[in-house]
Amino acid sequence: MKAYVFPGQGAQFTGMGKELYESSALAKELFEKANEILGFRITDIMFEGTAEELKETKVTQPAVFLHSVILAKTLGEDFKPEMVAGHSLGEFSALVANGALSFEDGLKLVSQRALAMQKACEIKPSTMAAVLGLADTIVEEVCASIDGIVVAANYNCPGQLVISGETSAVEKACEAMKAAGAKRALLLPVGGAFHSPMMEPAREELAAAIEATTFSTPICPVYQNVTASAVSDPNEIKKNLIIQLTAPVKWTQSVQQMIADGATLFTEVGPGKVLAGLIGKIDKEAVTANA
Repeated sequence: MKAYVFPGQGAQFTGMGKELYESSALAKELFEKANEILGFRITDIMFEGTAEELKETKVTQPAVFLHSVILAKTLGEDFKPEMVAGHSLGEFSALVANGALSFEDGLKLVSQRALAMQKACEIKPSTMAAVLGLADTIVEEVCASIDGIVVAANYNCPGQLVISGETSAVEKACEAMKAAGAKRALLLPVGGAFHSPMMEPAREELAAAIEATTFSTPICPVYQNVTASAVSDPNEIKKNLIIQLTAPVKWTQSVQQMIADGATLFTEVGPGKVLAGLIGKIDKEAVTANA
């Protein structure tokens, strides 16, 4: 079975999407439509902007979404997903690709999500850190033992888990992780604590926007971050999408479930090859490709 996977924030690079824009009339049309919807020329930043400009959450999230979704649309008849999944932000790309959301609604929600997350990041100092070389259960136990808010946020692959929360609590957790035998525990250059309780204000704001948006029955199941299982019911998709901001990304579990359900080829659609790399670490037999 063909599985398509969509990357999240962090996959962006200067010049992303430029080749698509120049080589496909459909891509150009969709990029220009996106500029209108967003009210600024995101294509200028994607194609010519600096890494710093691209790193702004309000730019990064729509940029990665657009690259993925427009690339999927240019595949035409070749794009026949039997299951999809996206990492964090990538879940929105996956939902447009499988027909649960329209291109316009998907982009509007991603833009609102980015702005809501940016606001939440400014309320209290918060951050994320990557922990390498520890079992998930140990990471969870260490987080639970720390005073303050710090939780497991991204289950990326065995031995690679990202934690998230208040800056002071994350720093304390990093020291405790090293003491527990972690190979590395390093702070990430992010603006806030995504997929943690610190995102509650953003979750509330996004919930209203998601509730007001029409979702359709998708052409194939989406394996959502929150449940790591196949979902096709539009109401359930909405509910999980709202919870996603404050809940962990169960990427390892999602990929394992997709393989158990018959995935034979994982094609990454979007900038970079981050997910293909993680999938190879989750299951050494997994076959991956890039769109």
